[in-house]
Amino acid sequence: MSTVDRAFGEKFLTSIDDFDAYGVHLLFNDWWEKAPQDVIDKYVAAIENHPEQGPLAAEGWLSEPVTLASLEHYGTGTLGAAYLDFMIKNNLVEKLAQGYRDLHDEIASEGRLDRMPDIIRYKVLRGFQTHDMHHVLTGYDATPFGELALQAFGLAQMNYPYAGMWMAVVTSHMTYINPDLMTPAMDAISEGWQRGRNSRSIQFTHFEKRLGEPLEALQREYGLSQDDVAPTARAAQ
Repeated sequence: MSTVDRAFGEKFLTSIDDFDAYGVHLLFNDWWEKAPQDVIDKYVAAIENHPEQGPLAAEGWLSEPVTLASLEHYGTGTLGAAYLDFMIKNNLVEKLAQGYRDLHDEIASEGRLDRMPDIIRYKVLRGFQTHDMHHVLTGYDATPFGELALQAFGLAQMNYPYAGMWMAVVTSHMTYINPDLMTPAMDAISEGWQRGRNSRSIQFTHFEKRLGEPLEALQREYGLSQDDVAPTARAAQ
C-alpha cells in the first residue's frame, strides 16, 4: 500500500500553516525523493495515454520566451493583445518560466529530482510557460481565488500532482486554520473543476503560435467562452 513519507508530511503541514511562506512549488519538488513509484507511474500514464496531451508531451516543444515588447504589435481583441494587457495590469514577470527553470535546475543538481520522470519535467517547464496565458484564455484573474480556480481547471484536465497539492493544501488550510475561506475557496475549486472537465484540453497547446488570432474565437474553439463561466466565477473575477 502506498503511504505518505513522514518527513514530507512535515513539509506539507508547514505549507498548510502558511502557503505563502512555503509554497506549493517548493512542496512539489520535495515530494519526488520518497514518492511511491506506483503513484508516479500513474501520473505518467495519465499524460501518455491522453489522446491530445500524450502526443504533445512526447513532442516536448518549448516556446522561445515571449517578451512584452514582442506583443505590442498585436491588434485589439487578439490573444497577444489580451496577454500583454494581463501581464501589464498585474505587474507580472515576463520571464516566469525561465526563473522557475533556474530553480528547477538548481534543485535537480542536488539530486532531489532524480526520480521525477522526463515527461513530468517537461510538464513542469511547459506549465510555467503557459500559466499566465491560461489565465487569459480562461478569464480567471490573478487574485488568489482566480489562481485557485485555474489550478482546479488544470487538475480537471490532467492528473498532475502540482495542481493536486494546491487543492490538498488549500482545503486543509481552510479546514484547520481559516474556515472563513471555505465558501469562496470551494466556489472557485468547483467552478474551475467543472469548467475544466467540460472544455477541450489546453494543456501543452502551442498558443504562442496563435497570438495573432482573436481571443474570443480561440475561447469558442476550446469551449472557454465567457458565456460558459458560472455566476460564482464571474463574481470572483
